[in-house]
Amino acid sequence: MEELAARIARYVGRCIPDADEVEVKELERIHGGASRETYRLRVTFRQAGSSQQRRLILRRDPAGSLIETDRATEYRAYQAFYGTSVPVPEPLWLEESGEWLERPFFVMEEIQNCEASPAALLLPPYAEHLERIGEQKWRILGEIAAADPVALGLCTTSQLPAAESCWERELGHWEQVIDEDELCPQPIARGAIRWLRRNPPAAAAKLCVVHGDYRTGNFLVAADAEIRGILDWEMTHLGDPLEDLAWSINRIWCWARDDRVGGLLSRERAIAIWEEASGLRAEPAALRWWELFASVKASAIWISSGREISDAKSKDPVLAFTAWWLPNAQDRVTLETLGRFS
Repeated sequence: MEELAARIARYVGRCIPDADEVEVKELERIHGGASRETYRLRVTFRQAGSSQQRRLILRRDPAGSLIETDRATEYRAYQAFYGTSVPVPEPLWLEESGEWLERPFFVMEEIQNCEASPAALLLPPYAEHLERIGEQKWRILGEIAAADPVALGLCTTSQLPAAESCWERELGHWEQVIDEDELCPQPIARGAIRWLRRNPPAAAAKLCVVHGDYRTGNFLVAADAEIRGILDWEMTHLGDPLEDLAWSINRIWCWARDDRVGGLLSRERAIAIWEEASGLRAEPAALRWWELFASVKASAIWISSGREISDAKSKDPVLAFTAWWLPNAQDRVTLETLGRFS
């Protein structure tokens, strides 16, 4: 860690004008996540004769990743939404070469004194405010769907799909992940994929920014129950906004062990808030299709976690736990969702 801290300090010193005596302190790895190494740090320096400090988050490409994503697309999503009604950390610097830290990375300000853990949200001081947190969660998701990707400048960094084929692109991508990474047969996921292909959804009502992993655990909540930052945009793309809504209400995220989606609200309430904020309608048949797709996508991610551990590409305990615990639970969710179609 000392060598990494020194290298980060040299990079930050180049980025901050007239900074002297730059030091990186309290560098620590934040484990978890599928496609970036994440570090928290405090940088101290002198500028114009006075002592300064900033708390930063660094997101670096790992040596191997279970989800291949473009860090520039993620960084530009932060740039696009910073200062809007969708709260995100301030993005600072994007480095696409390996000159400084061996692999590409980007740096953003740390949003301090907040909580992201779903388990922590079930405890004081957050537990008594879960409904309020849930209302914000799905309102913000609706605002992401309502945003104009052209005005945000995101159409230059994401391939614009045809409205009628968003589903096919996404399903094909995650089916390929399963093809490449499965360690054993996946009959439930394969059955779901066959159903999805036989019963394509209606064309997207609107092409929107899709966060790609919008769930409890990927936003920061302050002690006053305000959501301060939406995180983990590594899977962001343009597509059908129902993809995000369906992912957000997947039963695998029912952390409170009851019927509240995301551990926060009833399914009906979450959908209604999203519809009001987005100005769109969650057409039931299309939403059910994307809900089943969400289970296939999630299964692919858990399968890839197992492959990373099995191939010794990662020793991250979070990935190991994910690969062991979630696949069976996700299969049950997939079967439950399929059962709603019969």
